[in-house]
Amino acid sequence: MTIVRAAVEGDLGPLTDIWFEGWHDAHALIVPKELVRLRTRENFWDRLRAELHAVRVVDRDGAAAGFTMLRAPELYQFYVAAHARGAGVATVLMLDAEARLAGHGADVAWLDCAIGNTRAARFYEKCGWHRAATVTSSSDTPAGPFALDVWRYEKVLLVG
Repeated sequence: MTIVRAAVEGDLGPLTDIWFEGWHDAHALIVPKELVRLRTRENFWDRLRAELHAVRVVDRDGAAAGFTMLRAPELYQFYVAAHARGAGVATVLMLDAEARLAGHGADVAWLDCAIGNTRAARFYEKCGWHRAATVTSSSDTPAGPFALDVWRYEKVLLVG
């Protein structure tokens, strides 16, 4: 069974693992080495803890299988555990995120995708998001903002 729910303090460990492993899997070879060096487990833990109120978890058979973090109108983070990829978990999670973004009044939602992260880009496009531009994003790091060129994806949402 797959459900999406609000994150709780007890989710920090599993979600940190999902984020750390997923980020390094998708980004370590395509972003500057300095950014990779800053992306530690502790960094992901701290960022999750600070924004736990904005995190939703997808549970599959009782275990965390992914999460989203919103900064409406931005889908700020979207990660699915490696073991849950290809099982429909990402689609369930995306539908929840889009509904929440629309519920916050976002008529056009957006997200950043690292240039070269073609697996994520294909998924976003499959979900109806379109690549709107290449922009410079300011990534949060322990050393301060880190400028990174990214693909910006957008989607018109039905606000209800």
